[in-house]
Amino acid sequence: MATLDIRLKRVNKTYHEGEVLAGVVIVQSKTDVQHQGITLTIDGSVNLQLSSKSVGLFEAFYNSVKPIQLLTGVLQVAKPGKFLPGKTEIPFEFPLKAKGSRKLFETYHGVFVNIQYTVRADMKRSLLAKDMTKTVEFIIEYTNKGAKAETKPVPFTITPESLQNVKEVGNKTNQKAALPKFKVRGKLDSSSCCITKPLTGHVIIDECAVPIKSVEIQLVRVETCGCAEGYARDATEIQNIQIGEGDVCRGITIPVHMVFPRLFTCPTVATTNFKVDFEINIVVVMKDDYLISENFPISLCRN
Repeated sequence: MATLDIRLKRVNKTYHEGEVLAGVVIVQSKTDVQHQGITLTIDGSVNLQLSSKSVGLFEAFYNSVKPIQLLTGVLQVAKPGKFLPGKTEIPFEFPLKAKGSRKLFETYHGVFVNIQYTVRADMKRSLLAKDMTKTVEFIIEYTNKGAKAETKPVPFTITPESLQNVKEVGNKTNQKAALPKFKVRGKLDSSSCCITKPLTGHVIIDECAVPIKSVEIQLVRVETCGCAEGYARDATEIQNIQIGEGDVCRGITIPVHMVFPRLFTCPTVATTNFKVDFEINIVVVMKDDYLISENFPISLCRN
């Protein structure tokens, strides 16, 4: 039984635009392997899709949406012939350069926007043997030579009067007057963040008339897809970190420390067809089914 594999020279599989993707295609078998050639396909694209709630609104976009091709190439690494028993390594190199005037965006795995780079090896076999294929994803990151994230502290104070959207929870009324008395204040150290460094800050519960269940911080991605006919904007949660459990002490400083997860975040990007933004929610859950939340848009970059 023959096996086909791809091994990149870099263990972390992380590259920058302008560098050379290098590695080996490995064919291993205990017997001779007849083949009709091995080709290597390098692909980088942005795949867009609409959420189910937006499909009917933008039918023209939904029918015409196509992947945005960023990187493409095909190499023949082995001509038709035969591999001897054992392990055969075939080296390859491919320059990572975007098509036309485009640039390579960072790898990002989202819900409605997906930026992915892959290298695929295909070994054609005779009619009696099954063709073999192997796909490996590699990561594209921006270089660290861009503009540094400016420190932009964001102080906040949350009270019943400051809430903009008050919704009914359970059997509670939606009037602000019915909300329990509370005051939550704190600060995010910066709304402009380096993706390789944690988001930091603090939260203080000055007062709250009812017991508290939990204090949480949420990281949300906001993905926008569209064209001339219109745009669809969808927000989905990436991660939720509990920074305070139970009825936390009043007046105590609760530190905020959140590491941005790789692949599920990327530097903030905006193009004609799609945008990827990020937001932070500070959430306080109370025991009477009240939930208060403050939203903070943030921008991510790679210093």
